[in-house]
Amino acid sequence: MGKVHAASEGESWRLGWVEHERSASGGGAIREFVLRNRHGMEVRGVGLGATLTGIWVADVHGVRTNVILAPAHVEELEKGFGGAAAVIGRVANRIAGARFVFDGVEYRLTPNAGRHHIHGGRRGFSQVWWQLEGSGAGADAAWVRWVYVSPDGEEGYPGTLQVGVTYTWNDRNELRVDYEARTDKPTPVNLTQHAYFNLAGYGDVRAHELWLDARFYTPTDEDLIPTGEIRFVTGTPLDFTKPMPLGARMDALGPRLRGYDHNYVLGGDGETLRRVARLVDPSSGRALEVETTEPGLQLYTGNHLGHRGVCLETQHYPDSVNQPHFPSVILRPGKVFRSTTVFRFTLSGMGRLER
Repeated sequence: MGKVHAASEGESWRLGWVEHERSASGGGAIREFVLRNRHGMEVRGVGLGATLTGIWVADVHGVRTNVILAPAHVEELEKGFGGAAAVIGRVANRIAGARFVFDGVEYRLTPNAGRHHIHGGRRGFSQVWWQLEGSGAGADAAWVRWVYVSPDGEEGYPGTLQVGVTYTWNDRNELRVDYEARTDKPTPVNLTQHAYFNLAGYGDVRAHELWLDARFYTPTDEDLIPTGEIRFVTGTPLDFTKPMPLGARMDALGPRLRGYDHNYVLGGDGETLRRVARLVDPSSGRALEVETTEPGLQLYTGNHLGHRGVCLETQHYPDSVNQPHFPSVILRPGKVFRSTTVFRFTLSGMGRLER
């Protein structure tokens, strides 16, 4: 994993970095930050896309494994590693026809999913270099904060958007992700973390068992654009209100999808953290609990990656900007966008990881 150089501030053993030299093409080193807790569990990340490159946690035998998909070498992220755990924006998920109308003005975005727009366009937030604003360590946690300024008109979006994300890793094996954004013009904002989790650290995730606190979902058309309906999951392969292996009903979804790529309706007030998901790998005993302030969760089982990872993307609903009865994604000047998601790692049936 490379040699970790300790930071000079706070409790230096909690916070450090690894310098990764680029290839002969030059460009200087890539700095990978390391956040470590008192159990020796680690979270790593880089500025490109504010991407996480590793979450190292132990199984029931104390063996530590990276439980998110990541390239073998950090430099591969610049070549477009398809399983990157990056921050997605300015608007995560799909926008129908790569357009929306707001306050009587039509805005046309970059189409990058056929005629539609997805995950911020061809050069979304996952593909730009974020700047390090700060980092630190205290008695029970370490943190790093990345910021990015998205200029007015980038990918067709109105307004200059100042956005930040803070990753905090604590002794309870909780990775807290706090987002914040401000704008000088009304603009849609919908941010998410696109980590592909594999709690075994190898193979595929079809045997992972998932529970979701979601009784509704938003149906889509053949292009995965929401129809505007909200339906019960009861009696469908989308029902995870009781724990179920991810692969148990994939065949019932049909050959077009090859797995899950669905938005679930979570509800909530937009401010209160609540537990919405639990993912368990029976082979390793690792479990992941998700808390969020967001009203939706996109379940994506890495269908283009052979189901090697599963995304639990906490966010607003797809195409919300064109569906007035969906929770709004519009941020106005003078207001602050805030969103929090917590990924908590435990051992199934054994409480928190203490190894």
